[in-house]
Amino acid sequence: MAGMGVLARVLRSVGGDEVLDRLAGLPGSDLTSLLLALARRRAGALSATDVLRQYRSDRFVAPSPVPFAVLRAAEDRLLAALPSSFSVLALAPVAPLGTCSAVAEMDQNNIVSTMRGTEVAADPTNALALEAALLRQSGPDDVRLAAVQRVVRAQLFSGAGRFAHFSLFAAVSAGRARGSLDFELEHFAEHIAFLRSACGDVEFRVTVLDPRFEAVRGDLPADPSRRTGYYKGLCFKVFRDGVEIGDGGFVDWTARLTGNRKERLLISGVGVDRFATL
Repeated sequence: MAGMGVLARVLRSVGGDEVLDRLAGLPGSDLTSLLLALARRRAGALSATDVLRQYRSDRFVAPSPVPFAVLRAAEDRLLAALPSSFSVLALAPVAPLGTCSAVAEMDQNNIVSTMRGTEVAADPTNALALEAALLRQSGPDDVRLAAVQRVVRAQLFSGAGRFAHFSLFAAVSAGRARGSLDFELEHFAEHIAFLRSACGDVEFRVTVLDPRFEAVRGDLPADPSRRTGYYKGLCFKVFRDGVEIGDGGFVDWTARLTGNRKERLLISGVGVDRFATL
């Protein structure tokens, strides 16, 4: 609500709500040209000491407090345990505008939008879903993809191990529904086995959102208290030493991206920084 108050004040100072409407209605290339000119003018007014002052105080630009060698060791451990059926991608640091808000229904205010019609990477599972959707349109086989990516989140976090930018390991499995939840059973078991192999002595807590998915959950502990509109059918969290390090579940992203309701997608992710500090 405070953000809306600031926006209202700014709009009043520049001519009212219609200014925002007119800017939002500009063609993408025109808006990009305007924003680039604005950024160039503002950057031109900065001195080197101004840049250092921002570097000192801006949470988005400070180096990670987790030592690089510790992070790298955690990344290597996760990648080494990944089944050979997964293809590991080096994702771009930006994604199309709306990758998170339009596909995964996240608030765009939690994403760092850019001036060129893109957004700074906030979650590699979303980018992997885009690639999986493309691959699924050109072939009948299941697609397995993974990546490690440094991401940025704009919302404020509190507590230890919560940073403005951090590394995420992500894995996705995409394919067509086969009936009897065969796709879901196969790929959920594969993700769980991988996470156990990579992360050691971990605890899974599974939330069944559709009674049919009880068979997919198997003998893993249930977590009926969790409520989410993000996942479909089933989701889970991963804990090590009582600390949440991972999350995953089934989503409808590739079905929406391809326009095919038969498409299925399972995603899982591990917070590398948090895992590394353990």
